[in-house]
Amino acid sequence: MNVYLCAPHTYKGLTEAAMDLYIAGAASAGNASSVWKTNKPADAMNIFLAGTHAEKNRANSQGDFAQRISVLESFYYVQDWMDPYIQKHWDFLLDSGAFTFMQANTKGVDWVEYVERYAAYINRLNIAHFFELDIDAVVGLRKVEELRTILERLTGKQSIPVWHHSRGRDYWQRMCDEYKYVAIGGMVSDVKYRNRIEPLFPYFLGEASKRRTKVHGLGYTSLVGLTKYRFHSVDSTAWVYGNRSGFIYMFNGKTITKISAPAGMQMKSKAVAVHNFREWVKFQRYAKDNL
Repeated sequence: MNVYLCAPHTYKGLTEAAMDLYIAGAASAGNASSVWKTNKPADAMNIFLAGTHAEKNRANSQGDFAQRISVLESFYYVQDWMDPYIQKHWDFLLDSGAFTFMQANTKGVDWVEYVERYAAYINRLNIAHFFELDIDAVVGLRKVEELRTILERLTGKQSIPVWHHSRGRDYWQRMCDEYKYVAIGGMVSDVKYRNRIEPLFPYFLGEASKRRTKVHGLGYTSLVGLTKYRFHSVDSTAWVYGNRSGFIYMFNGKTITKISAPAGMQMKSKAVAVHNFREWVKFQRYAKDNL
């Protein structure tokens, strides 16, 4: 990623450089998860942040709140041991986990009961930013809206509604009129879909900017695209793939590159996972200041 070669779009009302890149699955995915569980929160933060930048960027034993990292986790995977991280060490985004839950419960789902549990968790940890249950393809948009209303009534907060292509452009404008933080979804598992809607990003971001609404790109971390489109935030699980596929990530000061393991060499899974996490934290901080 090189912002000097390809300047980002600027949209009226959102001219400052500030993109939050959330590391998705930081606690539940990959071989790094044991580090979170087996250490005190401040110690684990030191392990993950050691050497990421200057000493000021590392967590200290008192849990310096300024040294937070941005993490997105699914409600389906949250566990009690994550609570102190969410409360003191992470800038946190909570995904509903609805699709994962649905796939694991083939006999049918009581979605109202699920929303009630989701809302109770949000309330218990006072989570500020959380996504709606964007299960349009399963229950239909009207039911999604009903569940959103219940969720927001129970929490007393706006959720982050998630736009899908089936909702249409008018619905995007309504979302931006009614909400301060919205998202574009459906890009993680369907590259063809992402490529199809990517040319529409200037429209989406422009309409949101007119209304001073923040936009999150769910699963969107195209290294070229991030220099062109001014999202408020995006998230990525890419840091996990290096450990799974046998390569390490390196942050070169502007972008992330990957290096394959030498032939015949076996990587130490946990060490690689921690290393890759650190490199993505470096990129995360670069994005916040420069993208």
